Amino acid sequence: MTVVATPVFRALADPTRREILRLLRGRPRTSGEIAQRFDSRWPTISRHLAVLREAGLVVTERKGQEIHYELNTSVCQDVVHHLMEFIAPAGVGDPKRARRAQRRRRAQEA
Repeated sequence: MTVVATPVFRALADPTRREILRLLRGRPRTSGEIAQRFDSRWPTISRHLAVLREAGLVVTERKGQEIHYELNTSVCQDVVHHLMEFIAPAGVGDPKRARRAQRRRRAQEA
């Protein structure tokens, strides 16, 4: 996995941060737009955004006085790929592993 897993999973552990990521699926948003969607105070939302940024789940772009937050889809894809390794059957995505797993199954059946 190309991302450091601990900060990513720490960031994803909080429901508010997961909601921020869902919000950013639609389009990039300013920090003010994000903050308006929550009942929390601004410093709390700012800290959530910092944790997401440190984990690489969001990227920022300053436009004048505003900071725009955008979902970092490549890191999100890395996380999904990493998690899929836990649930995918042996050999999925790797033809050599698939053939070895198939040979093992046949040997066990014989």
